[in-house]
Amino acid sequence: MTRFCAAVGSLALMALACLALPASAQTKPSAARASGPFGYDVSREITLNGTVSSLLAKPESGMVSGAHLVIATSSGRVDASLGRWALVGKGALSVSAGQPVAVTGMMKTIRNQQVFLARTVKVNGQVFTIRNEHGYALSPQSRERLGLLPGQKEVQP
Repeated sequence: MTRFCAAVGSLALMALACLALPASAQTKPSAARASGPFGYDVSREITLNGTVSSLLAKPESGMVSGAHLVIATSSGRVDASLGRWALVGKGALSVSAGQPVAVTGMMKTIRNQQVFLARTVKVNGQVFTIRNEHGYALSPQSRERLGLLPGQKEVQP
């Protein structure tokens, strides 16, 4: 009987060992992936300097939803997506056509269109934070809670 228990115990131990090996062999190495909507990647951010051509509170047909800032740069016109909260509530973006701006964000292709996802907009020396470092649009409540009102520096991660 002792031999039988030892044999069953050994078989059970070998079965567990066999099951554990494939599980570890099937794990994939974690790839660095951008998080947030549209796969926003803060390491790919650039700053565009230009002049405001227009500010669209509602998108035109074929545009990504939310407000848009159309900027005239030395390279041509750029559609900067501001998301749905940029023009709403306390700390909302205040800009008009003809004003010089510096917009920081990243370029993405969405629905076969090049769109610049704006994260911050600097106008008249004030910085308006539109999205966090993961690309999520900040609501008026989030801006206030984080202390990201115009003229205040952005919270760094």
